[in-house]
Amino acid sequence: MTYAQVVVSMPIADRAVSCRFYQEALGLEPIGEPAQDGIPEPLQFAVNDGLRLMLVPADGFRWVLGPREVAPRTHAESVLGLTGATPAEVDAMVARAGAAGADVVTAPSAQPWGYTGMFADPDGHLWEVTAVGPEERGR
Repeated sequence: MTYAQVVVSMPIADRAVSCRFYQEALGLEPIGEPAQDGIPEPLQFAVNDGLRLMLVPADGFRWVLGPREVAPRTHAESVLGLTGATPAEVDAMVARAGAAGADVVTAPSAQPWGYTGMFADPDGHLWEVTAVGPEERGR
């Protein structure tokens, strides 16, 4: 089976803060018709041709989850990954995220799987940025 699109939905505390963060830190533009606050509802970003990121206010996210609890900001059940072309690009993405309000969890450095750094967005969602190639491994 082939899926035309994958949507990753994550809970957020503040639509304006999250919208601004994803624009500034990752260079993503929101898609859809703006609501009264000027931000599309639902708040979505097209990451690439097949992946959309949907950011849902925590109260709405609780409604979707039913009896399950929304994880607290300090807990993550997944890590989202982005790929940079070079270590310099990884450095720049992590620096932009930090400047836009992210908590830099791991400063970019060489690891056995590539050159990587990690940050948490304003709602605590973890993002790992990695440049993978023979020249990045074991730096």
